[in-house]
Amino acid sequence: MLSLLKKIFGGTSVNYKELVNQGAVIVDVRTKSEYNTGHITGSKNMPLDSIRTKINELKKLNKPVITVCRSGARSGMAKGILKSAGLEVYNGGPWNSLRNKL
Repeated sequence: MLSLLKKIFGGTSVNYKELVNQGAVIVDVRTKSEYNTGHITGSKNMPLDSIRTKINELKKLNKPVITVCRSGARSGMAKGILKSAGLEVYNGGPWNSLRNKL
């Protein structure tokens, strides 16, 4: 049962600091106004409602992507969209929580 829950909710531990050190791109999928109130230095603001238009741009970077938002819900949706487009992507959850891990 526990392994099923881990599979569903992504219970595997991700070393986000190492991913960033290896060049991963942090994509903040909040709105521009939310992003302007605070964000992870160096992150790219690509709101969820326009993420599909950014797929080719992200593919050209040829780097893993870490999605973040306010609570983790929108970043989870963005992860699904980007993963289905063939990108290596991780849901970093809330931006301020990920910032503290870096």
